[in-house]
Amino acid sequence: MSYTKWNFMMSVLGIIIYVFDLIVDTWVSVRFFHEGQYVFGILTVSFMLFGTLVVQCFSYSWFKTDLKKAGKESPRCFLLLHCLQGGIFTRYWFALKKGYQVAFKCSSKTDNFLGEQIDLCKEVIARVTDLSMLRLFETYLEGCPQLVLQLYVALELEQASISQYAAIGISFCAISWSTLDYQVSLRKSLPDKNVFSGPCPKFIYLFYKLFTLLSWMLSVVLLLFSNVKIALFLLLSLWFLGILWAFKKQTQFCASTSMEFLYRVVVGFILIFTFFNIKGQNTKCPMSCYYTVRVLATSGILAVFWVCPLSVFNLDYFLPISITVALTLLLGIIFLIVYYGTLHPNRSKETKPDEIDGKPVPIDCRMKYFIME
Repeated sequence: MSYTKWNFMMSVLGIIIYVFDLIVDTWVSVRFFHEGQYVFGILTVSFMLFGTLVVQCFSYSWFKTDLKKAGKESPRCFLLLHCLQGGIFTRYWFALKKGYQVAFKCSSKTDNFLGEQIDLCKEVIARVTDLSMLRLFETYLEGCPQLVLQLYVALELEQASISQYAAIGISFCAISWSTLDYQVSLRKSLPDKNVFSGPCPKFIYLFYKLFTLLSWMLSVVLLLFSNVKIALFLLLSLWFLGILWAFKKQTQFCASTSMEFLYRVVVGFILIFTFFNIKGQNTKCPMSCYYTVRVLATSGILAVFWVCPLSVFNLDYFLPISITVALTLLLGIIFLIVYYGTLHPNRSKETKPDEIDGKPVPIDCRMKYFIME
């Protein structure tokens, strides 16, 4: 368990992407309002607020829980910072401050210092892990809907502004980074999980997620062109089914009942876009069912458009989009099979937690009860 200079640079990259994402989304929403496209502007702001409010709630709840375990009172300034949407920046400040000390300043090899360094390293990894979970929330609650909206607007207007291209690009970067960073943090923070053996499994996992996500997002955009009400009904139905699945699995992530309910609602929303193991159990059958339904739904949407092409939709766009949907879905399923069939770093039943100075590494951390790969 270590925190290197490379890990520190990835944390810096994370906050840079986060800031740029906020700036570009604000830029796009202002442009929509300025051009009189109030519906798109309101939707953009709503997605931003939905994502950030949920993230601030979880961030403050975790701060309170951690301080309570340490026997400390929660400072009122933490509540104020989260009300001002500064929870993520506060966490990045603490993580980067401690992370810089671990990655660049810890060079002594004395026994006493080594013990202090290990404790500090654990603290940094815990802070970075919390950030990766919060960024995953923000990505799927705000980034994915935002990407669908910007793709829809660009295709409807048959042209896109620089701000829209920037929003699409930064959303794609945010989804890519948070997805991969979450997987790395998951395996670094849990001693009973094997780490990735080289860059190949990381990229195969990333491609599996991105291709299946892109295929589904474009399918939703096509369905929105066909009938907005049907598209919204489908998405809300999938959200409701995801929430039911989370309740059926009896997730135990949060200490309070209200936060656990919110967590299950968020998990249901994430399941609209991609599959995650929400209880850390064998999910071969649920995952197979999930992506079988995804393939059938995507195929059905494409079939409707080919059989009954819409006059409002430019056919010059439809042909490359339909090919992209089919190709990315096929590639996503192939990468999924390759990853779970040959490259997945399966949990080792015989692996024992590392022991340092006779003390076992604690594995009862927050990530243990979070959604898995």
